[in-house]
Amino acid sequence: VQLQACGGGLVQAGASLRLSCVVSGRSIRGGTLAWFRQVQGQEREFVATVRPSASTIYAESVKGRFTISRDNAKNTVYLQMNNLKPEDAALYYCAVDFQIILSSVRLPNQYDYWGQGTLVTVSS
Repeated sequence: VQLQACGGGLVQAGASLRLSCVVSGRSIRGGTLAWFRQVQGQEREFVATVRPSASTIYAESVKGRFTISRDNAKNTVYLQMNNLKPEDAALYYCAVDFQIILSSVRLPNQYDYWGQGTLVTVSS
């Protein structure tokens, strides 16, 4: 299973970006997909997840501004990021797991497959 993330860039505060992550090698239909982010020198932080049922969970810091979605036909997960803030700047990673339980979806070490990361920079 391979994941390829894209869509990062440099934007001003208040702008929007949409990240995409294409999964290859296995259908995502039964998988839990997630986005994490990481700032250099800090731990990887949970951002959002979408379950096979399409139910979603968000970190409090992005709730109301970010939307995670999935397109099973395209084997792709998206992260729509609105009203970006300087503190959202990070390397964003997508991940997928096919056995993860609900109580573990915020834990990066519970995901088996990861993308390479796409950089989001937000200027104030």
